Amino acid sequence: MVQRPILLNVLVQQRQLARYGMFRAAYENAAKKVDRELVGTAPSRAQLHRWISGGLKRLPHTDHCRVLQRMFPGWTVDQLFAPCPDGLLLADPTRPPGGPASPPMRGEPAPAHVAPLDAPVTPDPPLSDVAAVFTTRAEFTCAMPPQAMFDDAQEIRAAGLSLNLLCQQYPDQRLRRLVQSGARLECLFLDPDGEAIRAREREEGYTDHFLSTLTKLNIEVLSRVRDRLPAEVRDRLSLAVYDETIRFGIVLIDGATCVMQPYLPQARGVDSPTFLLRRDPTGTGLYNTFEQIYRELSERSRPV
Repeated sequence: MVQRPILLNVLVQQRQLARYGMFRAAYENAAKKVDRELVGTAPSRAQLHRWISGGLKRLPHTDHCRVLQRMFPGWTVDQLFAPCPDGLLLADPTRPPGGPASPPMRGEPAPAHVAPLDAPVTPDPPLSDVAAVFTTRAEFTCAMPPQAMFDDAQEIRAAGLSLNLLCQQYPDQRLRRLVQSGARLECLFLDPDGEAIRAREREEGYTDHFLSTLTKLNIEVLSRVRDRLPAEVRDRLSLAVYDETIRFGIVLIDGATCVMQPYLPQARGVDSPTFLLRRDPTGTGLYNTFEQIYRELSERSRPV
């Protein structure tokens, strides 16, 4: 009988962190949010192998455990180093036991089996700083819920069409708490009164100004959040619009993580693939490319 892998191994495979460099980058990003003193404490390659092999006789050092729980919210360390439950080998292993299942999205494929643990996972050439790729935005938000990404963020910069990830999937009170605790939030919307959004509506087949209405609603949501902030911190939440052909949705978090989604012809944003990028410490990679796109778009935008 084949021994069941431990849960940590399954999660690492599912998050596409099996390459040591990707795991280390994700670990360091989590460590920074737990305690900046823990930055630079990522396990060695050999240590990581021992972690996921299931042969540990006791749990790793307490500081390692703190970071791992940050990387995989909802799971305890005991669960991470225990055999993966049978049901989760076929289900979404990022959903904690007893947690609410995500509703099925139209057109979204059913969860697949976890890849065999001995399957090759290192591409040639390496995928720069791409940490994971998801078939749809719905699949991405199931694996990476907004609260896990945003709750402890110090800086969020977002550009896209309606920015539903922030405006519809992250509660107002959390946004207010985030800004009041010192975070900066900059949001660039496609101008709801511009020509580019009308062109996008025609491309997606809308005849009732659906995207314009949704974008105006989301701008109002964040405007209301800003108005309810103490006067001395309102400038931490900035809103702007731009009127250009939309090509990407970009969310930059703490200068280290980028969520990027291309806008495909005749496809809704929720049905488009989503890329998770972890900034390469060497300064190379795709993160810098999309940060530059965001920066230039911000310079051409108009404040709201």
